[in-house]
Amino acid sequence: MTTNTKTDLRRALRAQRAALAPEQQAHAACALAQQVGDTRLFQVCRRIACYLPADGEIDPAQIIDRIWRLNKICYLPVLSRIARDRLWFAPIEPGTRLKLNRYGILEPVTFARRLVRAQKLDLILIPLVGFDTTGRRLGMGKGFYDRSLEFLNHRQGWRKPHILGLAHDFQRVASLPADPWDVPLQGVVTDKAFYAAN
Repeated sequence: MTTNTKTDLRRALRAQRAALAPEQQAHAACALAQQVGDTRLFQVCRRIACYLPADGEIDPAQIIDRIWRLNKICYLPVLSRIARDRLWFAPIEPGTRLKLNRYGILEPVTFARRLVRAQKLDLILIPLVGFDTTGRRLGMGKGFYDRSLEFLNHRQGWRKPHILGLAHDFQRVASLPADPWDVPLQGVVTDKAFYAAN
């Protein structure tokens, strides 16, 4: 798949996602929360990173509520103020103040000392534009998650944090190319199913 093909696929999937009516998004978000809650990884992990939706991404708000109800710790990504191509993660609670980052995505307002690296988390739930069942993910093209999780590609056997993608079921495609810097997902949870990477 060429860069142009990936760009075309990204454009098509984003358009399909953006075309969803608010009630369709709400229904999908509710179904997603149930699917995620049923996964063993969600049940056993305590420090869980999520995201706030942008550009029509499936909304994990009910998952965040479930994390809090179960007395787990929820984190959101924050663009690094030092290494500008990396993500840190900030713990959030109900009422945490948010601000728009340079890409127009909400992130927590917090002290630098509260930020943690991905290595400190148990599970990271990642948004995506497209995915296949081998664990490959098509993102927005900025590479923040891949660079922030690159250390996982050098580990043998022990894997932490665990990485799951979240998506609408229609975002599944037959096959995506693997770039050398890609960090594979362990699976993807959609509003309809859990696809473990094969």
